[in-house]
Amino acid sequence: MSLSGRDRAYDYLRHTVLSDPAAQGTFLNEQDIADRIGVSRTPIREALLMLSAEELVRLVPKRGAYIPELTAGELRELLELRGVLERFAAERALAAGAAPIEELRAALADQKGKDDRTFIEADTRFHTILIRAAGNETLTRTYETLRARQVVSGLVALQGGAHRRDAVLTEHEAIVAALAAGEPGPAREAITAHLDATLRALLAIR
Repeated sequence: MSLSGRDRAYDYLRHTVLSDPAAQGTFLNEQDIADRIGVSRTPIREALLMLSAEELVRLVPKRGAYIPELTAGELRELLELRGVLERFAAERALAAGAAPIEELRAALADQKGKDDRTFIEADTRFHTILIRAAGNETLTRTYETLRARQVVSGLVALQGGAHRRDAVLTEHEAIVAALAAGEPGPAREAITAHLDATLRALLAIR
């Protein structure tokens, strides 16, 4: 079943445009977006209304859709929320004997030796695999609403230099090792340590 023009516009804006750090602090050109994906401006406007409701864009009268920059406070809140969701998912997965170790290892392997964008896409997949392992669809849907912000924040964090890429891999390996050991306490601690390090990297750049 093919997507409607509105849904195509929504997916493109959410997963391509809004996940680009360079787009922060800029206004969108509706006609340019329409030309890129081959739709009229009407579905673009409909998609922007949906994104505005999610507070991913701001609709400014007579100027159009503005993509706000993530503030230090918003970054802190994003990482705090991710921590709550990811630690819960780890506990649920371990309690059910369903920790997705091999899937996590595959996502981790995909991060190695890749460009920043591919690295962060694999990073997002790593964390989403953990969330889905909780077996809670509402939790998964809630987490996926954070994707655009998660990709942007991840790409921004990598601006701190190559050492951050190496640190992320090490932190992910610690999460997998803790889950493989089957102990929820160390898994929670590894997730917290990873997200705290990400927040520090982000705040250092901001």
